[in-house]
Amino acid sequence: MVMMPKRVKYRKSQRGKRRGVATRGSNLAFGEFGLKVLENGWLKNSQIEAVRVTLARKLHKGGRLWIRVFPHKSVTKKPAEVRMGKGKGELDHWVCVVRRGCVMFEMGGVPEEFARQCFRLVAYKLPFRTRFVTRIHK
Repeated sequence: MVMMPKRVKYRKSQRGKRRGVATRGSNLAFGEFGLKVLENGWLKNSQIEAVRVTLARKLHKGGRLWIRVFPHKSVTKKPAEVRMGKGKGELDHWVCVVRRGCVMFEMGGVPEEFARQCFRLVAYKLPFRTRFVTRIHK
């Protein structure tokens, strides 16, 4: 299952900026445990899907998972050994722009040690450093 928007106004987009700190989506909103990003970058739709499959297999009907990121940006690529010019390349994949401090995945309804173990497996599949975060109960 490829994650991508149902429809977009323009198929091809410019690269844009990846710098800065996330102000929105930087706190836990749904679950008790989360995975927070410590670097800026692009998260591919295939990487999000790999994380979803890993967590679905690990949870198997216990607990709840929230995916807080979605790949809205299209990335184009020209074929190998093609000369310069002749326009922008064809659409290759979709990415999500992730800024440091953003909570990408949340989990609830499981013990903390199990959630840590699950997110450790997930961290291997991601292209940047992450941190395990928990909700502060008062």
